[in-house]
Amino acid sequence: MRSERDMMELIVGFAKADERVRAVILNGSRANPDAPRDCFQDYDIVYAVTEVEPFVRDRSWIGRFGDVLIMQTPDDAALFPAEISRPGFAFLMLFQDGNRIDLTFWPVDRLGEMEEDSLSVLLLDKDGAIGELPPPSNRSYLTQPPTAARFAGCCNEFWWVSTYVAKGLWRRELPYAKAMLEGPVRAMLIQMLKWYVAEMSDYKADPGKEGKYLQRHLPPAMWEQLVRTYPDGDYDRIWNALFEMADLFRTAAAAVAERCGFAYNRREDEHVTEYLRRVRQMPR
Repeated sequence: MRSERDMMELIVGFAKADERVRAVILNGSRANPDAPRDCFQDYDIVYAVTEVEPFVRDRSWIGRFGDVLIMQTPDDAALFPAEISRPGFAFLMLFQDGNRIDLTFWPVDRLGEMEEDSLSVLLLDKDGAIGELPPPSNRSYLTQPPTAARFAGCCNEFWWVSTYVAKGLWRRELPYAKAMLEGPVRAMLIQMLKWYVAEMSDYKADPGKEGKYLQRHLPPAMWEQLVRTYPDGDYDRIWNALFEMADLFRTAAAAVAERCGFAYNRREDEHVTEYLRRVRQMPR
């Protein structure tokens, strides 16, 4: 695998040699001084260019970065089309040696339209058009405090879709039950745990994307309970995981509600929990 130094020299060297590339910005975890370092970190790069289309039309330049194992271009994806068109175009490239570059071409005259990213390091600015950037920080990625409406919506979604899991389990519809458990129900649990971690740290702790850093910040007992919410395909173990999720969600939601001055709908919680117990005991 090529070293970080080799990759950075390649990325900046390509830009220096091509007059169409006017600036280079590094985003993401490699711009974050607090992020753990490992070989799976992507190189999130923005090339500010005079024109985007030539790089999209003629892709022979890709070989300059190495032998591609697999590539994705989300801006022209048919399966998951972008909801909003944008002036940039991204190439997500995983190379045979394991390095990955997520390279976005963006028109230099429309840099003001890019979403602000506090994890940004300016690597090259040929025209001095960008100027000095503030020191990189995870400010853009920290969990934001919930509003009362968002908190209530998260709780309602968690308990509502829990009944879908129960229905799927009773019917022995494994794919459906697991999809509901691992989709909307887990998403709401992770959201509540992120709020919990943020509240308990006065919004200084970073739970990470999809809660990937939760183990660092949750009390050990809560982390161990979260681990128990990841079942295999056994119906009884999925039922057990669902009740673990309910208990953990309740604990986190009650704490967030108390700290934020929100009302936690215990009636909804109790009614759904009792319903789940009844469905589990229903004969088929």
